[in-house]
Amino acid sequence: MKQSIIHIALVVRDYDEAIEFFTNKLNFNLIEDTYQPEQDKRWVVISPPNSTGTTILLARASQSEQEHFIGNQAGGRVFLFLSTDDFWRDYNEMTSKGIEFVREPKKADYGTVAVFKDLYGNLWDLLELNPQHLMAKGRNK
Repeated sequence: MKQSIIHIALVVRDYDEAIEFFTNKLNFNLIEDTYQPEQDKRWVVISPPNSTGTTILLARASQSEQEHFIGNQAGGRVFLFLSTDDFWRDYNEMTSKGIEFVREPKKADYGTVAVFKDLYGNLWDLLELNPQHLMAKGRNK
């Protein structure tokens, strides 16, 4: 059997402001933006540049109880992990675009990491894994 996670839903306040943030500040690609009239919502899918893995479904909060989770989907913990092939390139570009880092870059045994907030306050790791960690991960499959 083979299974995979294809989308992760990220609850947002507004489709267009979320698209603007992710495409202009984080350089994500807009994969799909389809209006669904029967539910008065949009199917909006984004992904990091050159990514072939899991994508993010931007899901507008449609009920008041969902609004409470905007920006706090993981209860204040890091929620999403953005892997990069060049930490300092992306870190410098993100800071130049006004991305707020709440934990400064640090070297760890697995690689280089810093924590940033998205436009709603969800916490993300920006992470460049070191080659040894990547090789060890490949052996565990």
